[in-house]
Amino acid sequence: MDIRTSNLTNVKSTVHFSCISNQHRSHLTTKPKPTTVKMSSMTKTHNPHPYWASLHADIEAHLKHSLTIKEPLVVFEPMHHYIFTAPKTTVPALCLAACELVGGQRHHAISAASALLLMESATYTHEHLPLTDRPGPKPGPVINHVYGPNVELLTSDGIAPFGFELIARSDGGENSERILRVMVEISRAMGSGGVIEAQYRKALDGGSVGEEMCHVEGIRRVVEKYEGGLHACGAVCGGVLGGGCEEEIERLRKFGFYVGIIQGMIKRGFKEDKEVDEARNLALEELQFFKDKEVDAIKTFLNI
Repeated sequence: MDIRTSNLTNVKSTVHFSCISNQHRSHLTTKPKPTTVKMSSMTKTHNPHPYWASLHADIEAHLKHSLTIKEPLVVFEPMHHYIFTAPKTTVPALCLAACELVGGQRHHAISAASALLLMESATYTHEHLPLTDRPGPKPGPVINHVYGPNVELLTSDGIAPFGFELIARSDGGENSERILRVMVEISRAMGSGGVIEAQYRKALDGGSVGEEMCHVEGIRRVVEKYEGGLHACGAVCGGVLGGGCEEEIERLRKFGFYVGIIQGMIKRGFKEDKEVDEARNLALEELQFFKDKEVDAIKTFLNI
């Protein structure tokens, strides 16, 4: 399969939320008894590159400042918990790196990067509900579920609107078209043609590692829609908010897609796969367009 033939289409949507509060943070002194389950080893995260760690630190600081715990605590305490305990990915960091590459500053894209983190936190929580009726074995590290599946399901549904509001509130009236474009990009990447489709395809492939290894093409399709689509989205959002031209934005889309392919395939045990090498070479080709810019920082996203 030639990964260059993958197609990402645009959709339009209008979104309006009003959720974020600037009230002071409160604290719960007690929590429900944790439920212990085993999770897939694919949820493990790699040791972060120092540059990525710096980007993640800025994103988390922005989120902690923007999303405070308020009444009712039974809603906002678990939401805060899920947002900051989900495993980190490089999608939000890539958003900031792309913004910097095209000449923007981190603060231009920090809300979009934070929104991407929220979307991924909601997705992770949905995918790892402590249910018992899923097919196949569930090997991997033990995960403590602080809240029950009912709270996890409903709370993760409430996380996504915060992301869209963060983006909407970041606009001072001068960049409304860029803000709208970013919201559309994120909606598409997370929607029925992106992450949701990937989840559906993954469910069809069955649960065990052995079964997955027999469906390499199916795994690749999942990776394209999941990691590939999300990283492409992150790179585009950063390019748009950083003021990149259309050619730069589309180059970043392809670069992000290839980064996602590399990370998704390696995470699923295909580190020596020829498609990983091809994706890395194609990503480097896209960066050649930015020969007059500093590419060393964003190039680190290929070093996994």
